[in-house]
Amino acid sequence: MRGARGGKEGFEEALYRHLSAAPWWLLSGAAHGAGLLVLSAFLGARGEAVVERDPLASEFAVPWIEPEEPIEVERLRPRIDEPIDLPTDPVPDAIEVETPVAPIEAGDSDGDPDLPAGPFEGRGDNFLMGTGGDAGGGGGFPPRAGPILRDRVAPPEALRATDAALRWLARHQSADGRWDCDGFEARCSGGRCGGPGGPLHDAGVTGLSLLAFLGAGETHRGTPHARTVRDGLKHLVHAQDAEGCFGPRTGGNFVYDHAIAALAMSEAYGLTQSPLFRRSAQAGVDFVHACRNPYAAWRYGVRPQDNDTSVTGWMVMVLKSATGAGLAVDPAAFEGALAHLDRVTEPEYGRAGYTARGNGPSRPAELIDRFPADRSESLTAVAVLTRIFCGAKGDDPMVRKGTALLLRCLPLHDEAAGTVDHYYWYYGSLAMFQVGEEPWKRWRGAMEKAILGSQRLDAGDDRHGSWDPVDPWSREGGRVYSTAINALNTEVYYRQARVFGVR
Repeated sequence: MRGARGGKEGFEEALYRHLSAAPWWLLSGAAHGAGLLVLSAFLGARGEAVVERDPLASEFAVPWIEPEEPIEVERLRPRIDEPIDLPTDPVPDAIEVETPVAPIEAGDSDGDPDLPAGPFEGRGDNFLMGTGGDAGGGGGFPPRAGPILRDRVAPPEALRATDAALRWLARHQSADGRWDCDGFEARCSGGRCGGPGGPLHDAGVTGLSLLAFLGAGETHRGTPHARTVRDGLKHLVHAQDAEGCFGPRTGGNFVYDHAIAALAMSEAYGLTQSPLFRRSAQAGVDFVHACRNPYAAWRYGVRPQDNDTSVTGWMVMVLKSATGAGLAVDPAAFEGALAHLDRVTEPEYGRAGYTARGNGPSRPAELIDRFPADRSESLTAVAVLTRIFCGAKGDDPMVRKGTALLLRCLPLHDEAAGTVDHYYWYYGSLAMFQVGEEPWKRWRGAMEKAILGSQRLDAGDDRHGSWDPVDPWSREGGRVYSTAINALNTEVYYRQARVFGVR
């Protein structure tokens, strides 16, 4: 090779020519690599150990321990995983998108204002759960109303109840970031709150508590409860096993804890698009798929060969949230859920059973007499919401019949009569908000009276902001469960936009 003056090209000239022709990314990589070699040599010469650090550890402001690399679980159909390039710059608090928020349908009679159009901050205010697609779960999600509208669409009493509940949850979070289902009273001050739950459901109540914060617009950065959310999500990441399951697999109903925790992680990723949560959220979704019975739905454990409506409802919520967050989801799962609902729903009345037509809500054996099953339509509420999220239209006969049943069993806080059912009120509120119009107005009035009227608001009492664990599942979840799930009820006005009528 010869230089410009006809002589032999020198080393420096050749190096300059090759580097000038190299792409920018190669130059950047070479420069960074050289810098790392120099730094390693420098530290080695000083006799100090070179410690590899997670480039995203600063997000948590505490030492981050990388979890074990999750193994691939069996997928039910091929999918495409996009590679992730982790940014070197700090992750932004919000990602601006250009998709406008669609208004609530014009004929809505409950007085909620139309949602604003135009760009706004935070993808979380633009996606989460709902459906705008077909019964297979495809298509786009309707935008959720989002915390940016909470002061406009929620009554002041509900806003105050939410804030008080979040403060109680924040005060009773353990130092390691979880909510301790049976040991949260260690965080009490000035007397114990009472109402511990079971010892095996920390992952579930941690996920439920995080959902309450996320629903109010709290994320891991730049919000009043950012540290609480950050520590809770960090705990869930470390509580996830190699196959993507959150929490210990002790007892068959561990799938409830996993589903709730996976829903929280999916919403956290969807709200922030932070790469901190993507791998954990996707692994949680993969485990949901791994648990599903082929061509059917879910129950206890991994592919248990039978199905129930309650577990299926939670799993569908995970997958719908994951779809909106941009995670990989198998649409056949929605078809399997609908097939199960068709098998367990009475065609004449629209009542959904637990595992078959005609059997009512599940109850702990020792509480059947205290909480009669005929005083709750919890599984019908799950079925109505699941059908809507799987693509059912407003005139779907099972949605209409199920709605009529819910209106005959409105929320009523009467401990003596055994009508307190926080789980039912949660699913019923989500479902009736989606139905909208007069059914939602009737449900809303009863729901607000039952929930807002039963919150602990005694001044100077450490229970201030919480709800007493007095429903059928409070022995399992305790006061943390009852407070988190009722906080979610107080957020129903703005957590999601309506499916029906969204343009």
